[in-house]
Amino acid sequence: MPLNLIVCVKQVPDWEAPADTFKIDPERNKVIPPPNIDPRISLFDEHAIEAALQLREKHGGKVTIVSLGPDFAQRAVKQAVAMGADEGILLKDPAFEDSDTYATAYILAEAIKKIGAFDLILCGRQAADWDVGQVGVGVAELLEIPCVSIAQKIEVSDGRVMVERLVEGGYDVMEVALPALITVSNEVNKPRYPTLRGIMAAGKKQIPTWDAAALGIDPAHIGANAAHARVLKLYVPVHEAHCEFLDGDTDEEKGEKLALRLREAKLI
Repeated sequence: MPLNLIVCVKQVPDWEAPADTFKIDPERNKVIPPPNIDPRISLFDEHAIEAALQLREKHGGKVTIVSLGPDFAQRAVKQAVAMGADEGILLKDPAFEDSDTYATAYILAEAIKKIGAFDLILCGRQAADWDVGQVGVGVAELLEIPCVSIAQKIEVSDGRVMVERLVEGGYDVMEVALPALITVSNEVNKPRYPTLRGIMAAGKKQIPTWDAAALGIDPAHIGANAAHARVLKLYVPVHEAHCEFLDGDTDEEKGEKLALRLREAKLI
C-alpha cells in the first residue's frame, strides 16, 4: 500500500560549532546564531527523513516535509528534498515567532490538516537546540492519532505500524493502527547524503510558504502572548576548574595524600 508520509523538521544552530561562538541576547533571552556558520537540520530530524525515505522505497508513496521558521528555514526543507523527499512546505509568519512547544505543535497540526490525507507522520525524538521532546507528541494529541515515541525500528504492514520503542535497558515492541505519528531516535538508521542530482533538483524546487491566514489559525493560540511556558533566563554556563598537584616520593605516598585530600573535600 503506498504511504503518504509527512516529516516535520526544524533548523537549528550547528551543534558542532565551537562553544565560544555561541552568544546570548540577555534582553530577549535568545541565542545569537554563530557568525559564518550555517544552521542545520536538527539531528534526530535527519533520521526521521531517512526513515520516511526508506518506507517510501519499500511501500511506494510520497514524502512531504514541513518546517516552521523564518526564511532561512527553507534551506532545511530544500536539504530534505535533496535527500529525496518529494515536496516541502515552509510555515512562516511573524505571528509564529516566540511560540512555545504547544503553539508550535498547534501550527504544525493545522498545516498537516491542510495537507490532507496522510498515513504516517515522522518527527525527531527531540530538537537539538532545546531538547524538550514535546512537539511531536503534541501534534499527535491535537490530530487525535496514536503516537509512539523514541523509535529505533519502524515497520508498516496491513494498515498498521510496528515500532521498537527504546526504553532503559532495552526496547518495547508496540503496534498501532494508521494514521499515526512516530518520533524517531538516532538508532533507527544512518541518514543518507544528498546526491548532486538531488541538490540540483532541490535548488530549482519551489517551496510554498503558508502563513497564519492560509492555515486559518486563531492568533490567540500562537506567539509569545499565548505561550504556556516562558523563558525566564537564558545564559551560557560558566565552568571553573582548579588543579592541585600532590607530590610524593613513592606511589604509595602519593596515593595516601590523594585519599586524604579527597576525604578533606568530602568526595569519599
